[in-house]
Amino acid sequence: MVKPLSPFPMLDSRPEEIPCCGPASSPPAGKDERPGYKICRYVRDFVQTGAGPVPRVSAELEFHDKLGAGMVRLGIGRDEYRIPPGLYCAGNPDRESPVLVSANYKLSFDYLRRELLGQDVWILVLDTRGINVWCAAAHKTFGTEELARVIEASGLSRVVSHRRLVVPQLGAAGVAAPALKKASGFEVVWGPLRARDLPGFLAASCKAEPAMRKLTFTMTERMTLAPVELAMVLKPALLIMVAMFFVSGFGPELFSFGRAWSRWLLFSRAFLAGLLSGAVLVPALLPWLPFRPFYLKGIVAALPVAGAVLLGSNAVSPVEMAAQAFICLAVSSYMAMNFTGATPYASPSGVEWEMRRAIPLQGVLVLTALGLWLVRPFL
Repeated sequence: MVKPLSPFPMLDSRPEEIPCCGPASSPPAGKDERPGYKICRYVRDFVQTGAGPVPRVSAELEFHDKLGAGMVRLGIGRDEYRIPPGLYCAGNPDRESPVLVSANYKLSFDYLRRELLGQDVWILVLDTRGINVWCAAAHKTFGTEELARVIEASGLSRVVSHRRLVVPQLGAAGVAAPALKKASGFEVVWGPLRARDLPGFLAASCKAEPAMRKLTFTMTERMTLAPVELAMVLKPALLIMVAMFFVSGFGPELFSFGRAWSRWLLFSRAFLAGLLSGAVLVPALLPWLPFRPFYLKGIVAALPVAGAVLLGSNAVSPVEMAAQAFICLAVSSYMAMNFTGATPYASPSGVEWEMRRAIPLQGVLVLTALGLWLVRPFL
């Protein structure tokens, strides 16, 4: 005889089998859980060392890692995308295993650990304030003092028997190898430019092939930056467009919504064309655009774009057409200049030199465009 199903299965169990908050469905507490600590998803477990437990990270990126990377590429949560600095490991390292140095920007950390499948290494993460190695080296947060501090704080000398660190080549601007050896006793071995070359580099006893030292800046690498640049200006761009709607409506009879809408559409075309020109066309065509300064590259890239905007515009006034052209050129020039710190084309001093010349020119273009836009209804 089959027993009928009860609508109250909890009541069919013995009282001692019923948890106070319902059936147990969660896994039991892990052996590494500690009060007041959070185990990150990329940490598999812990390795016991002479300096205490060291988190072992997974070399496989999961969905939440890829989702986080995609959001950061769009500028979402960028300032908080970081991991705690300190000592980590991958695989099953011992006292002779190499020590790789990285930044605590999680995107950089993820790029590193995904290349470590099958590798037994220690990973020393510096507190770069959530900035990648290259930029942090320029700001000295990926630097000699910070590296010496983390070596001491992590107890690295009690974890490994050797005194060598594999430091990314892009961090060379911030790390002085002789000073680090004097301060900590560890010497620097300069690693390859890219994390994907690390397995070959380690297999060759930390010897880099010439290709591992060569910096590339392909179209794919350049276009990776475009979504970030567009996302970063989205909010100010919306505010500018809203403000220009009201500016476009002023005239002899004070304000007209009809005029505001028709003229705002003209402005929006030119403004958005400038954004796309500077953020998309400039990185795509970077090697072929004339002039070294980026603000000039942005103007050159915007010339045909501004021409296309004017050809497709229903503006009949040369004053409005000139304003459209000027705003397109100014916005494209400004957006292009944002790439100066993200390429091998410019040094920090070169960026300052360019800004001193670019900002006045861009200001003149914007003020001229705004002046023409305001006086047009009164002509």
